[in-house]
Amino acid sequence: MPNKQNTNSNLQGLTRLITDATIGITNLVEAMHKRVVHPPFLPSTPIQELITNISGITYKSIRWSTKFIGSNAEKALGQLPSVLGEIETSSEKEAVNSALNGVVGDYLEENDNPLQINMQFRQQATTISLDSEGIAAAYPTINGKILLMVHGLCMNDIQWTRKEHNHGTALAKELDKTPVFLHYNTGRHISNNGQNFNELLEKLISNWPVQVEELIIVAHSMGGLVTRSALHLGQQQQNKWTTLLQKIVFLGTPHHGAPLERAGNYLDVILEAVPYAKPFARLGKIRSAGITDLRYGNLVDEDWNTADRFEMRADARQIIPLPEQVACFSVAATIGKATDSVSSRLLGDNLVGVKSAMGQHENSAYCLNFKAENTWIVYESNHWDLLSDLKVYGRVKGWLA
Repeated sequence: MPNKQNTNSNLQGLTRLITDATIGITNLVEAMHKRVVHPPFLPSTPIQELITNISGITYKSIRWSTKFIGSNAEKALGQLPSVLGEIETSSEKEAVNSALNGVVGDYLEENDNPLQINMQFRQQATTISLDSEGIAAAYPTINGKILLMVHGLCMNDIQWTRKEHNHGTALAKELDKTPVFLHYNTGRHISNNGQNFNELLEKLISNWPVQVEELIIVAHSMGGLVTRSALHLGQQQQNKWTTLLQKIVFLGTPHHGAPLERAGNYLDVILEAVPYAKPFARLGKIRSAGITDLRYGNLVDEDWNTADRFEMRADARQIIPLPEQVACFSVAATIGKATDSVSSRLLGDNLVGVKSAMGQHENSAYCLNFKAENTWIVYESNHWDLLSDLKVYGRVKGWLA
């Protein structure tokens, strides 16, 4: 039966988001208007000041009316009767919301917007209650070998299924493991998600209905960074789950960042430097904390909490090596062919470079030093093909078996 309360809550959240977006655009237009009326490097005349004051009243009116209408619309949506009809939760709806959380998830959380995703473990797109009864109910047949799947930026647990293939369910079936899927807001800081992941994992392990024999994690893209962050914190706190973790497989994880986010940072600087373009620089600052963490691959609070995250600065991350007691594996994808030149093959998968995915860095202190036999490059594949490529699946299954 559809959950009308959730539907209404989502509509309220969307209304609030649209309201804030309208106000944001109004602020942008007003800033651009001022820039045109008051050209850079020239003194303003009384007429120019008068124009600005009059237009300022108009912009204030727009902001006030937007807030008023948005507030009342939100209240009305909260009281919508059942005439909305039966709106089923769909994978498409979840995909859209996951993308939204990836782009502005930090904003949604900060404003307590109903559209925000709360971190949870799921099985077949259903939240698992983290007590022994809830876990047992989610898994009629259960064992002590846990396979945990962690998705990447702007995605969700359902999207592990691609082209009718799901690495998690297939591996669990063939290797006799119990699959658990993490679902989280990818727009939050990676370290914030890492802390929550660490806490939830400890609770999951503590309440697992049978004795846990092993824990294995397969992570795609940003999910690998969230996993490393959680493990770092969990080891500091001497949490039990870290002693049960045996293997981690990273699929296209930007261990040393992604070039597209660094390009976004350069765009910020360029727009800020051009007088007439400066108002548009705020558009580049819409992207979430999770996305800006991908500039270099931030893992802990100290990597970002001492400076403006949009500020152009050098890589100053804490050095966090791979755990010695856990077997770590990495798959990198490249759109190039194996027969291409070395430079073409190292281009990456359109989002993550091969060297970043392999943990290689020009500064030896940052190198992750994966064992050669624990790394593999798949050619003529993009970032998303890592989720469905059967060659990738075969390689991962061999490592886990």
